[in-house]
Amino acid sequence: MPDQPAPSETFARRLAMLQTAFEGPVRTALEAPDTIEILANTDGTVRVETASTGLVASPIRLSGSERERIIRLVASSTGAVCDHASPIISAELPGSGERFEGVMPPVSEAPCFAIRKSAATAFTLDHFIEIGAMSQRMGFAIRDAINCRQNIIVAGGTSSGKTTLANALLSEPAFSRERIVTLEDTRELYPKAPDKVQLRTQGALVTLRDLVRSTLRLRPDRIVVGEVRGAEALDLLKAWNTGHPGGITTLHANSCHGALSRLEQLVGEAGHIDASPLISEAVDVILFMSRSSGQRRIEDAIRVCGLDGSGYRTEPFPGPL
Repeated sequence: MPDQPAPSETFARRLAMLQTAFEGPVRTALEAPDTIEILANTDGTVRVETASTGLVASPIRLSGSERERIIRLVASSTGAVCDHASPIISAELPGSGERFEGVMPPVSEAPCFAIRKSAATAFTLDHFIEIGAMSQRMGFAIRDAINCRQNIIVAGGTSSGKTTLANALLSEPAFSRERIVTLEDTRELYPKAPDKVQLRTQGALVTLRDLVRSTLRLRPDRIVVGEVRGAEALDLLKAWNTGHPGGITTLHANSCHGALSRLEQLVGEAGHIDASPLISEAVDVILFMSRSSGQRRIEDAIRVCGLDGSGYRTEPFPGPL
């Protein structure tokens, strides 16, 4: 029987094949410092979003075989399988870490994929103020909320800038003075704190809910979750309420008040629980991010002040002058 290549040799070979598949204009777009996302559609067209132009059609075209080859190579290089039986692959590009989502038939009519890059330059709250994405008064209020160890939810739609804002919050000095534990599916959070632990899920084997429960034994001062999307919301809110305030998470929602409803739905996945008392006690500030004409900004913000007979009692954040 012929000798089998060592695992390291196999990985290196697959990585070299993947790099070859990305040669040409796709690699150029991928390596451009202001590229945010690359979208390869089922018809072969490619759209590229950059920080300067927003999402625009590019002259790049990829044939079905080229798109399929890229998807299969990404899956192979990460030890996964993407075929007719398993037509979806969610992964990080090996070596560089960009987030990759590939879809194959029969889920889609033809192969398609999306590549999301992390910001080349870490934004700060001052950057958001400079580009008009938030007011100076909002920046002062957010810093005060962080310093006072209030729990902050960053809500918004897909590609609205939620993670970018969360990283800006993590760059604040208050986080660098404490022990931070981050929990994510894909590595997108970059805390500057010298005392930090960064945990990641492992598919169905280790879920976000598993990580939240484990985190409490790691003595965190602040717990940060990349995105809550399931029953882990209950465990996170309980943790925030029992000695671990000052956390951050992102959440898909269409408004600040929609974020409260969304949280109730997610807590409900853990069982028949009246979530509103827990949410009103655990959540202090909700920042809603939106994107219009490529510009990401804080469109709305509220402070959660408790409950009354009609539901959540909220007020505008930072509040009246």
